[in-house]
Amino acid sequence: MKLFVATRNEGKAREIRELFSGLPFQLMFPQQQFLERLPEERDLEQGMSFAENAIAKARYFAKRSGLPTVAEDSGLEVEALEGAPGIHSARYAHFHGEGRRGKGEGDIDAANNALLLERLAGVPEERRTARYRCVAAFLETPTAAPQLVDAATEGRVLTEPRGAGGFGYDPLFFSTDLGMTFAEAPPAAKHRVSHRGRAFRALIEVLLRRSK
Repeated sequence: MKLFVATRNEGKAREIRELFSGLPFQLMFPQQQFLERLPEERDLEQGMSFAENAIAKARYFAKRSGLPTVAEDSGLEVEALEGAPGIHSARYAHFHGEGRRGKGEGDIDAANNALLLERLAGVPEERRTARYRCVAAFLETPTAAPQLVDAATEGRVLTEPRGAGGFGYDPLFFSTDLGMTFAEAPPAAKHRVSHRGRAFRALIEVLLRRSK
């Protein structure tokens, strides 16, 4: 089964490829389909929830690709910040007018992490609890009803980054399940407990049942 994955984020693409490894799906990404980034893509994540954003991305790319499509929206919810950065996780620094400090994903991640630490300055460890959330949406066709899965993983935000792996807020997110940051964890360990790993394993079960 060909399955279009609606992400241009290399970190997410890498993890999704690993999660689908060995399964009867041929994953297609925007670059493979020669789908150039169009200006309207900037407006896809205008929803008020992860689910709304995931569905919007899935519908857009299902229409452009002509393939069954999966999209996800995910982010970090910090309790001391009343759930922020939340749906703005990927654009946290930009959303707050802090600039993008360069054009690469690593530069954007660095700016987002710096702002998160700034906002949590002085907050004690016991109040730095947080969770990563992921909502994945699958559409058979652009007009089909979406199938959604929602997953989360618990942890806390450290006062300084640890580890060289992962992406996004992984160097700051200390996983309760693993006892280390996601940036310190081997990929297989991270996939076992992460929000994205849990969401996509549930979605894979849905897709496998549909393909029988």
